[in-house]
Amino acid sequence: MPTIAIDTLDHRGKFDAYLAEPGGGASRGAIVVIQEIFGINEGIRRKCDKLAAEGYLAIAPDLFWRMEPGVQLDPDVPDQLQRAFDLMNRFDQNAAIGDIEASIRAARARVGGGKVGCVGYCLGGRLAFMTAARTDVDASVGYYAVGVDNLVHEANAIAHPLMLHIAGDDAFVPADAQARAHAALDDHPKVTLHDYPGLNHGFATEMGERRNDEGAQLADARTAEFFAKHIG
Repeated sequence: MPTIAIDTLDHRGKFDAYLAEPGGGASRGAIVVIQEIFGINEGIRRKCDKLAAEGYLAIAPDLFWRMEPGVQLDPDVPDQLQRAFDLMNRFDQNAAIGDIEASIRAARARVGGGKVGCVGYCLGGRLAFMTAARTDVDASVGYYAVGVDNLVHEANAIAHPLMLHIAGDDAFVPADAQARAHAALDDHPKVTLHDYPGLNHGFATEMGERRNDEGAQLADARTAEFFAKHIG
């Protein structure tokens, strides 16, 4: 599995990131892929590989490295799902934003100072929103982000384009939370929200029981168009 080591912002530690590079020539830019609560598992690696096939350099940093490096969990296995929730409950999201920022810098260096976007799923969708508000990332996408309604006070800091894919029947994001996110973000000039009525959390995963093919293909097509416009 191709990986690179990335220095933390304070240079006191290093963490691994999965690396997928486009074949045959220069990249269009770079995308940082932000994990779900299941670590850098096969699904996240497939996301990176698909982006590389589209011409982007893609890296997925191991954000659980401070607790347990190398986590790879299957959400369809009950005990692994519970382990993922346990990890999430111990996870320092603010520290993770620092690691994402370090990953953005590493990715930007690898594409000669070019543009860098990020895309995150579940927990990673929430972190993509935080990344848009707290870093200089050039464009961000969040899929079924959890708890965005509790982060909208940071929206004024979003200076670059952000797209959010919202699952209409998300078991982790109730309708009132979705309504609060829309109320706060619909008029933001840099933010675009897409709703997917009837779909549940995790609908765009690469594999497993959560995936909805039609919804995933629509969301991924919108993401591809978004990155083509804002990254290259």
